[in-house]
Amino acid sequence: MDNIVWKDDYKIGVDFLDKEHKLLFSTMDKLLRISENEEKSEWACREGVKYLKNHTVEHFEHEEEYMRSVDYKDYEIHKRLHDNFRYKTLPALEEEMVETEYSMESIRHFLGVCIGWVVAHTQTEDQAISGKTISKWIDIPHEKEKDALEQSIVQLVDEMFHLNAKLISEQYTGEDFGSVICSRYIYRGRQKEKWEVTLVFEEQLLLQIISGILKTQYQKVDDMVINVTRYISRQFLEQVRESLSSIDLCELEKECLLTHDQLLDMFERSHPSCSLLFDTGEGYFAFCAASTDSMRGRIGSSVDPSHAMDAIKDYLNQEEDSDTDNSDDVSKKKILVVDDSDFMRSRMIKLLEQDYEMAEAGSSLSAIKSLTVDRPDLILLDYEMPVCDGRQTLEMIRSEKDTADIPVIFLTGRGDRESVQKVMELKPERYLLKTMTDQDVKKNIDAFFAKRR
Repeated sequence: MDNIVWKDDYKIGVDFLDKEHKLLFSTMDKLLRISENEEKSEWACREGVKYLKNHTVEHFEHEEEYMRSVDYKDYEIHKRLHDNFRYKTLPALEEEMVETEYSMESIRHFLGVCIGWVVAHTQTEDQAISGKTISKWIDIPHEKEKDALEQSIVQLVDEMFHLNAKLISEQYTGEDFGSVICSRYIYRGRQKEKWEVTLVFEEQLLLQIISGILKTQYQKVDDMVINVTRYISRQFLEQVRESLSSIDLCELEKECLLTHDQLLDMFERSHPSCSLLFDTGEGYFAFCAASTDSMRGRIGSSVDPSHAMDAIKDYLNQEEDSDTDNSDDVSKKKILVVDDSDFMRSRMIKLLEQDYEMAEAGSSLSAIKSLTVDRPDLILLDYEMPVCDGRQTLEMIRSEKDTADIPVIFLTGRGDRESVQKVMELKPERYLLKTMTDQDVKKNIDAFFAKRR
């Protein structure tokens, strides 16, 4: 059974507000237990939801009164967040529960949204009331905004999830780093311009975060995980908006859930102006923003109050179907071909793609970036590359703990004794001459994996 637990990390240092927050968590926990017990009556669920809603609204009033009493400078922003939740989100959720006669599914949707919102709000906006979080940046010069955005995201990941994030790519373009959940949000700015923001969470990161919040061990993404994620994401974006004045996320217009294929389609249509990839130590997280709607037409499962549960169900079904379709590829070994020659990369891919999962990189820097998010089982590395050759690339691979043990086979066009000796001094798994026949290349690759098995 799921268990929603109050943590000391959530305290903001104002006693009566902390007590009310703790009561909110306790109430959500009790309601979750009621919803999971099929013997409990519909009346008990109705009363539980009513109590939670009333307590939430009452708490908002108390918190706003306190903020006014201490002349809290961001009172208007904080109140606007409250108003959106009490006047839009809660009524829409309540209407959904009434229409479904308080089904277990609708209760879980209600609780998933509330848990995501309350946890994120308590960890960010409420902490700021007592000065526990660092002041947000304002009026930053344009050339410093990317650095500020990075700092803001690192800070928020620490505040909300208690994880240490580090930026590993400033040009994330949808590279596969495992199973992911993608939330896409379309906002209108004050001048009616459109902003598209996509948050990409590695599933293992989400399961770790939400298992911590609910004090249970989630092994699979379900409707509860999706709903908590949606509202954590929206709180996250509210905080980002406060950090950067140029990202004017004034009014949420549309929310979608994307599959990884749809995420890739987004990047093919229009590369975001800002696309950052972070490693949290527990999984990867990406923030992608563009000042235009790059995905024309209906792409993704659109989520709005009138059919949120159905959209989430469809999305989960899509993910399951995708996992089934890709099940044949799970056993395939992954090979990364690194060569500045388009012809050589194409040759290797065509030769090996039937039996192996193939990836390619046209330079050493592109290869290092690819390794970071998508670890291969073998690297085929060109020894004679310009700028940064195979020797330097191998040194970079071996200098990092996470990639040092990836096996490397050199591709070289030189078969004379001196050249081969230079290659073998670096202790690769072996080397392959580019003049070898396709059959011999394939035979060597197959033999390498057979030996490792």
